Amino acid sequence: MSHPLAPLLATLVRLYCGATARWRGCRPELSQRLYVANHTSHLDAVVLWSALPRELRARTRPIAAADYWSRGLRRYLATRVFDAILIPRGAPGRSAVEREAAARAAIAGTLAGLGPPEAGRSAILFPEGTRSPDGRLQPLKSGVYHLCRERPGLELVPVWLENLGRILPKGGLAPVPFVASATFGPPLALGEGEAKDAFLARLRAAILALAADPAAGGLR
Repeated sequence: MSHPLAPLLATLVRLYCGATARWRGCRPELSQRLYVANHTSHLDAVVLWSALPRELRARTRPIAAADYWSRGLRRYLATRVFDAILIPRGAPGRSAVEREAAARAAIAGTLAGLGPPEAGRSAILFPEGTRSPDGRLQPLKSGVYHLCRERPGLELVPVWLENLGRILPKGGLAPVPFVASATFGPPLALGEGEAKDAFLARLRAAILALAADPAAGGLR
């Protein structure tokens, strides 16, 4: 990521809300990874990205919904500043065929954006698919499972983002001063023959295990 605004935004985010990184059972590495985190705020991606060491930030692309980030200033920030991978997502009212086509396009777009494993490019994904309305971790969408099936051995790093739902919650218009943090947990990968539901439950538990507040898993 080489846009001159990128390091400036990273500095501003760290100054405003901390964006402190805590590495637990995991160290920063240049290998290809998928950072999978809880999602409560529009600030989540930039805070997680800002918490990464500079060399990793340059190799890490947020994955974002094309329908939201493809217009005006949002598109400029997503594509020019953060080099985001924009993917389609299922929308209410679409047929099963349309949802299937969107899911396939999302996986293909993500793999193309990552490039081959040896390129060492990583991405940030919010597997809930949308922001949580109450701060608790929602059930994970199946896209991350299908992505892992298409890229066997892909290393997933669970991440818990703390306080972003307080700083800029869903529906909020202006950020409120709080200290945020990003806790990175032990990597995991899809096991050989592992079923979808079992994998999604294991991944969700790995994210929740990093939360300071046990109530974050209230839907479990």
